[in-house]
Amino acid sequence: MFRRSDIDEQKIISSDGAAEYLENGWSRADLHVHSCCSYDVPPSRSMHPENLLTKAKKRDLDFVTFTDHDTVKAYDLLGWKRDDLTTGVELSIKDTNNVGHTVHINVFGFDRQQYREFNSLAEKEGNIYSVIEYFRDNGLPYMYNHPFWFQMGDKPNIDAIFELARHFPVIEYNMQDLRQKNLFSMDLARRYGKGMAVTTDSHTGSIGKVYTIAQGDDFHDYFTNICKGRYLMVVDEPIWKHLTRETSAWIELVFSMEKQIREEMGFTTGVGRIDRLVNLFDKYGLSNHHTFNNTTMNIMQLVSRSGLPVFLYMLSKQPQVSRIGKMFNALPQTTPDGNLF
Repeated sequence: MFRRSDIDEQKIISSDGAAEYLENGWSRADLHVHSCCSYDVPPSRSMHPENLLTKAKKRDLDFVTFTDHDTVKAYDLLGWKRDDLTTGVELSIKDTNNVGHTVHINVFGFDRQQYREFNSLAEKEGNIYSVIEYFRDNGLPYMYNHPFWFQMGDKPNIDAIFELARHFPVIEYNMQDLRQKNLFSMDLARRYGKGMAVTTDSHTGSIGKVYTIAQGDDFHDYFTNICKGRYLMVVDEPIWKHLTRETSAWIELVFSMEKQIREEMGFTTGVGRIDRLVNLFDKYGLSNHHTFNNTTMNIMQLVSRSGLPVFLYMLSKQPQVSRIGKMFNALPQTTPDGNLF
């Protein structure tokens, strides 16, 4: 039966446990954060990249990056050559031949021209291995995001994940995904000798609530040490609590949106029924009735804070988790160099 190893367990520590490392010069970063430039983030002033950058500095993050969905607008707004900012993007690739489902990759440290080149490559060829080759040829750090998360409407090709993981230097431990799926990601990293980074993947401004620490005076050295396994992941609360808080904050952001801003930013939740509900509020002007608006928001937040939506979500994913677990259990136990153990 699938079980996380003791070595994996030691890679996750609390913020109290991280204090000594940070005092000795280790650096910290949250390598997966969204701003209002992402299509699925409620357009709020608090989610503007400048405000998130300020929040990141207050939380003592040594390296700050914004990885919005298939856009680098944050850097157009903030500037491409800032010493306090590392460029990043979450690239979506649907490679129908090699994978079949959509894969998300975070890539960092690129310039404007490099973004144009690898984004064009991803769109025109749709070959994930060509994109990875570009990253390697140009010395760009990149990470396999939430390997066992699947986009709505996609048919998961779980077999492809095992091969794909071999080609990434770092695999993500994502606080927006189920704990069981993150344990599978940890096993992938262990099997193939990959680094890991824990991230918030926050869409509500929770940047730095979890972070990865490693040595490195600059981002390149920091990421290189993660690749080599010289890292620790700092987590203070279970995933279900993180998801519950994120959901509640997201509801508040949605209800505080202004119609004009939402239309300008092209916001969508990605869920048709919720989008229709938001549109209904706009159509009948309900969002302008503050009493009704606040009451509805408070009711939804109350339900969210109860943990029920997160519990139902986790329950709905259990068949998929069981399927993935069976595939893991059928694999031979190997070390990163391919030897059986």
